[in-house]
Amino acid sequence: MATKRIAFLTAAEGVEEVELKEPWQAVLGAGHTAELLSTDEGDVQLFDHLDKASTQRVDRRVSDVVVADYDALVLPGGVANPDALRTDADAVAFIRDFVGSGKPVAAICHAAWTLVEADVVRGRRVTSWPSLRTDIVNAGGDWVDDDLVLDGNLITSRKPDDLPAFTKALLSALG
Repeated sequence: MATKRIAFLTAAEGVEEVELKEPWQAVLGAGHTAELLSTDEGDVQLFDHLDKASTQRVDRRVSDVVVADYDALVLPGGVANPDALRTDADAVAFIRDFVGSGKPVAAICHAAWTLVEADVVRGRRVTSWPSLRTDIVNAGGDWVDDDLVLDGNLITSRKPDDLPAFTKALLSALG
């Protein structure tokens, strides 16, 4: 099996720790390479719900990379993280281009906000944290309340409890 390079895209703060670390460890455990992309250099502040948790070093800024550099994209949740990402033009363009490339894009929990902002949910089945339902529907998506929804190259899940199904689908998409 060839090693694949997986991008994890987050804002500088507000990332749900478990939604970054569990898929990250699974990617590494499967022999692939994981890279943390963010809007800024330095460290990303991870959270356990509303409490500060660990930090993780950013590998590259999203403004310095291209879709061709990666085989898949993972978008962890947390409330503040995707809310900040959706205001960053480089992050939104990267997500839009990644979805358009046909390569796997895996978004969990509130990360679906970034898919809405990138205008890539229209006509697609997706799931998310339940409070994003109206945003997804208003953006033309078909919101489904399931632990895992696969639609073409989109892999979406609702919450941390769905991580086993989410991570398994991500690894399956990597081959």
